Amino acid sequence: MKAQRPYPQVTITPKGEAALIGGHPWVYEGEVTTVNDTVTDGELVDVLSRKGSYLGTGFYNSHSKIRVRLLSRNANDKFDAAFWHRRIQYAWNYRKTVMGNTDSHCCRVIFGEADHFPGLTVDRFENVLVAQVLSLGMERIKDVLFPLLVQVLEDDGQEIAGIYERNDVAIRHLEGMEEGMGWYPLPDRPIPDATTVDITENGIVYTVDFENGQKTGFFLDQKYNRLAVSKLAKGHTVLDCFTHTGSFAMNAAKGGAHHVTAVDVSEFAVECARENARRNGLDGVMDCVCANVFDLLPQLEKESSKYDFIILDPPAFTKSRKTTARAMTGYKEINYRAMKLLPRGGYLATCSCSHFASEDLFVKMLRSAAKDAGVQLRQIEARQQCADHPILWGVEETNYLKFFIFQVV
Repeated sequence: MKAQRPYPQVTITPKGEAALIGGHPWVYEGEVTTVNDTVTDGELVDVLSRKGSYLGTGFYNSHSKIRVRLLSRNANDKFDAAFWHRRIQYAWNYRKTVMGNTDSHCCRVIFGEADHFPGLTVDRFENVLVAQVLSLGMERIKDVLFPLLVQVLEDDGQEIAGIYERNDVAIRHLEGMEEGMGWYPLPDRPIPDATTVDITENGIVYTVDFENGQKTGFFLDQKYNRLAVSKLAKGHTVLDCFTHTGSFAMNAAKGGAHHVTAVDVSEFAVECARENARRNGLDGVMDCVCANVFDLLPQLEKESSKYDFIILDPPAFTKSRKTTARAMTGYKEINYRAMKLLPRGGYLATCSCSHFASEDLFVKMLRSAAKDAGVQLRQIEARQQCADHPILWGVEETNYLKFFIFQVV
């Protein structure tokens, strides 16, 4: 007789079954047909097809439109500390392989569903881990996960001072959780005093403010895209739009740009960029301007432009399918303006960090912008996010960053 599994069972529709078989780890509320027992939100359930076939085990949450977030498709898995230790070790081994010893000191250690940790993000900034917990299931087991994270890294000779939680995100309300932030109390070690840490990326030093900075404090996913810009920047006059803390601008300056202008609508971001440029000795070739890029580009077009390399790294213009069309209009506006502004032979680096703005939509927009600007684009590189943000095929949400470098001809 087949052993009885300890978890409640959720039966789903053929549509939900097809999605799981195709590799996607989510079951939506409309795909659940029956729940055979009382389930506490955040606990594990087995997911079954309408014919009773086992499809996987995951976290259930009646508060969320994502009813079940799959953890495993192996019916023999036991979700104990040993299981989570193996999974964390697997994720860390992957980072060491794809990032190397140096770059793994500042990298994404856990990338949610792509690492089979649904709703969990963990970034490493030298000796600090910064975590975002966006699913109730992960919230319920973080007292197991977080000490194991530290153990796995320290067993590998990595020094970890603490874990800081950046759970100040509204999406937690959709999971029935409250927002919050602060140091996670690890057993037998003091709470660190500082909420900033210095990191080095591509030879440039930054101070990461993981308490007040956006998301976890620093955008690690563009690491090698910034390096690609640096390799082309020598001798050019560069305009870096949506500079944030100046990372693309400084990579261009370090790469030998004649001059770099870094622009952001946030005065706080501009001040951070100025300070970063100063401490890296790049302030002599880099100036920082507080301005709205949508206003600045048309203004520059009326003037005699000096820029022959423009970088467009905007925030996500859309975070839902409903606003995708409007977002593409915004992307087209800034790309069209940049193409009009650049001289023949100039360079354009442009990207989108929204998975709703798919690669097909983004490429279609670029073609349309080039046609309207009366230019032709010669593609130099097409890139994606850094490998520590792996793309899991079948899970479109993990494939979000599009990055192109062109020459205008």
